[in-house]
Amino acid sequence: MHTDYLKRILNAKVYDVAQETPLEPAPILSARLDNHLLLKREDLQSVFSFKLRGAYNKMAHLSAAELARGVIAASAGNHAQGVALAAQRLGCRAVIVMPVTTPAVKIDAVRARGAEVVISGDSYSEAHTYALELQEQHGLTFVHPFDDPDVIAGQGTIGMEILRQHQGPIDAIFVAIGGGGLIAGIGAYVKQLRPEVRIIGVQTTDSDAMARSLKAGRRIELREVGLFSDGTAVKKVGAETFRLARAFVDDVILVDTDATCAAIKDVFEETRAILEPAGALAIAGAKAWVAREGIHGATLIAVACGANMNFDRLRFVSERAEIGEQREAVFAVTIPEERGSFRRFCEAIGPRNVTEFNYRIAGAREAHLFVGMQIPNREAAHVIAADLAAAGFTAIDLTDDELAKVHLRHLVGGRSPLAKGELLYRFEFPERPGALMKFLSSMHPNWNITLFHYRNHGADYGRILVGLQVPRAERAEFAAVLNSLDYRHRDETQHPAYRLFLS
Repeated sequence: MHTDYLKRILNAKVYDVAQETPLEPAPILSARLDNHLLLKREDLQSVFSFKLRGAYNKMAHLSAAELARGVIAASAGNHAQGVALAAQRLGCRAVIVMPVTTPAVKIDAVRARGAEVVISGDSYSEAHTYALELQEQHGLTFVHPFDDPDVIAGQGTIGMEILRQHQGPIDAIFVAIGGGGLIAGIGAYVKQLRPEVRIIGVQTTDSDAMARSLKAGRRIELREVGLFSDGTAVKKVGAETFRLARAFVDDVILVDTDATCAAIKDVFEETRAILEPAGALAIAGAKAWVAREGIHGATLIAVACGANMNFDRLRFVSERAEIGEQREAVFAVTIPEERGSFRRFCEAIGPRNVTEFNYRIAGAREAHLFVGMQIPNREAAHVIAADLAAAGFTAIDLTDDELAKVHLRHLVGGRSPLAKGELLYRFEFPERPGALMKFLSSMHPNWNITLFHYRNHGADYGRILVGLQVPRAERAEFAAVLNSLDYRHRDETQHPAYRLFLS
């Protein structure tokens, strides 16, 4: 039964619409991982995803009568584009049901290829259910995104290309898993020709239906799925893909959102291409597997399977990539609310690059700071905590705390009865290491800092919002210090939004 897939894959009709994508070395990641990593660039397909292979192969095998009636599919986006392209090429009607969570870039791309889009359901599973209802009503042919032998065979051509492009030793191939069509196809081809190659699936921690199913020995349906990696947000894997995964998949690695964001950044630094979250899963999985296994000198292949990224998601990806790469540590630090505390805190930090600094005066005895710092590795966070403790400050490591990273960092502030007579200033300064500490060190001990907000956003200029209590007799000296700093600044004390929310 499995050998039938070799014939299906070898005879798959994909190259009318698909290109044989390159298998490219990733020298930067390879050096960092101390392994030879290659990227299979399926993000370079015309629809920026591998999905057109399976969709076209399925539809090219339909009869003329079936094509005349039209096709229907359910998809979170990439399969939809594959079906729309195939329908355009084969001259048939295509109706695509997409969940409400689908990024606009994918919806627009499907419509641009002439397909009819129906938005329904909060997940792929709900969209799939509605698509089956429409299929019955209109007599359309259903094109499944993963649980179909022709679709699986179409995706399997990627495995065929990999073995042709790299004929030397391969230790492992990493493949993202949603419903399982991609890994089933690659596994079915590679394992029968090169059984020594490990096939390793990668899923997000909040959409791990295949991992759970393989562990249980039966298909497990998730109640909810995560939405960040929308391309793999599947509640229940396919019956056929599960059967093939049990036969050919060696392991499934789970990665979180931060690790996925870090992988998107990694691939950008290698190729200047921006993968979507599902497209970067294989790279995140390869990194996690290397760390877990402690392996060196191996040849690893990761399938970069999609690049349909919503532009406005990049803000979130950028924010979380540093933590996912373990290059930023986040702390809640308690220091005495007394003169000189900020200066001692700066001395304890030393030359480290501060990425975030949030503070609002709240008590007469203690000050609570939300601080982010750039680190070379996760172990460095423990060193920072020890340095702060040695300086007499209590520090809580929040680097892995979801509440802190998503919400609390934005909520440090508010009104304070202790901020009477506060002046509010906005500053801009060249974003370079040490600039923030230079600013803090320049503040006269008599000038009480009541509010401080700074976040490094990767721009050329850093922006700080500062609240200060400066005695009236020292306002001239304060003005002189501001001018000597040579930082662009503006008095915002009378700003209406400040008066409403903070004053």
